[in-house]
Amino acid sequence: MAPQQPLSIAVRCAVQLRDTGPATVNDISCTLELSRTSVENAMTTLADIGLVVEGPALSGRGAGRPARRYHFHAAAGVVIGVDIGIASVRVIAADLAGDVLDQRDFPGIADHDGGPAKLAAVIGDIRAALAGLGVPASRVRAIGVALPGIVDGAGHVITSVIIPEWSGIDIGGQLRQTFGCPVAIDNGVRLAAVAEHHVGVAQLVDDVLYLSVGHRIAMGLILGGRPRRGAHNVAGDIGRLAFRGLGSETGQITWRSAPTAIEVFERARRGDTGAQQEIYEFVDELAHGIATLVMTVDPAMVVIGGGLSAAHEQFLDPLRAALPRHIRLSFEMPVVEARLGADAAAHGALVHAFGRHAEAIYGLAQMPVPAMTLRPDERGLSVLEAL
Repeated sequence: MAPQQPLSIAVRCAVQLRDTGPATVNDISCTLELSRTSVENAMTTLADIGLVVEGPALSGRGAGRPARRYHFHAAAGVVIGVDIGIASVRVIAADLAGDVLDQRDFPGIADHDGGPAKLAAVIGDIRAALAGLGVPASRVRAIGVALPGIVDGAGHVITSVIIPEWSGIDIGGQLRQTFGCPVAIDNGVRLAAVAEHHVGVAQLVDDVLYLSVGHRIAMGLILGGRPRRGAHNVAGDIGRLAFRGLGSETGQITWRSAPTAIEVFERARRGDTGAQQEIYEFVDELAHGIATLVMTVDPAMVVIGGGLSAAHEQFLDPLRAALPRHIRLSFEMPVVEARLGADAAAHGALVHAFGRHAEAIYGLAQMPVPAMTLRPDERGLSVLEAL
């Protein structure tokens, strides 16, 4: 990996304003230990590209002219994160500071026949979300997309067993042409892992195994603080292989005692011994698969997302108890519930867009991804809602 170039003065000043709030030239000069001239030149550059604006001046104690106060212009544009699924499509909009402005949930694409119709539905959902926010498409700086499938580093869908019509199709190119901005696409579970690492329960943890357990089982890996793609872009695509008894093609979970997970768990709560036994066997098999992955990757943390993650006493607690029986080593592996729930992949798509297209978003190539501020009401769905 090539050594990272030091951040330019303009980028350092922009990050300072974006992440800590308005400041004067003197404030920035003292904080960043830069000369006033360097900071003033940087402010001129940032103002020219529309990234900072002057706010109300601060009156000093002396008789001189009040100091100019600069603000990061977060409202100059928006970045969109989209999670495309069969059952739902989620669209999240954030300003340039990473503050989430709005989230809209739409019906999934299952009822649309053919690849073009499915794509048209997603485009309509993005437009509807922008209209609801009162934001014209011209203000969209970049779009991040999470979808089920194997996606290469350039964002092309290599194959998708969930949306087979999109296999081999340049979905990003189609969206770029429609919205006139860069588009970053990746596998949804990988991006869910990215979101939990960036803004969820796995912040500051460099090695994370993220497992989504809902209608199917899928995995994402964060190794060395970065999402692991692998040589063929399939790292983590192991749901149907590492866990026995799943659908061979899609990793779909099938249940014996009832048609759906929500019915199985409800029957178990009512004392149905068949459902209770099925859940016990499922948890034990899942623990066996996780143990295999843990011994292969040796992560610092296992994060469980997806619909089942919210079922603590019926699923997550028994899974924590079962895992040591399969690992049989002295260390205890933390198994934690994902913070972002069903919204994780959409947030990961947002992070992916900021990371992949910084120059288009900010006009500065080196700008790091913002910390992201979630809305106060953003939280994962309950197990009954998510299954």
